[in-house]
Amino acid sequence: MLFRRSINVVYNSVRKFATPPSQGQLKPIKINRLDHFVITVKDLDTTVDFYTRVLGMKVNTFAGGRKSLHFGRQKINIHVQGSEFEPKAIWPTPGSTDVCFITPTQLDDVVAHLNECEVEILEGPVARTGATGPINSVYFRDPDHNLIEVANYEAEVEPSSSSESSEENRSQW
Repeated sequence: MLFRRSINVVYNSVRKFATPPSQGQLKPIKINRLDHFVITVKDLDTTVDFYTRVLGMKVNTFAGGRKSLHFGRQKINIHVQGSEFEPKAIWPTPGSTDVCFITPTQLDDVVAHLNECEVEILEGPVARTGATGPINSVYFRDPDHNLIEVANYEAEVEPSSSSESSEENRSQW
């Protein structure tokens, strides 16, 4: 009987701490936007070349040769496999990222640019569902086999670059 009472005391003590607070006491964290994410890669220079040449991202170099890629108000931090910075993902693995980038560029122009850069298109243009509504997407892989989706929301698409020179079009990327 004493043993059973002891177990009940322990159980009730643990339950008290394990029970979530009642509604209204705990407010959820409010997330506004994504600041950055990390990709793990095999070769830093190959990755930087791909993302700057194909996707028009800007590279930033930090102390110690660490690099990031910038687009809009976001960035991608790059970790080289085997030389990751702490803290890091539990299993930092090249090719494990699947990401969608939104562009105002017409997808026909995206496809033409990818072809010019000799990037194999896996699928698209195809209709998909984005975070805020329907999108049209093109899928391909980066040098580490990460799945890259470039998409646009119809209301945000700029006029086609067919009337612009190809040099001007390239500078948009």
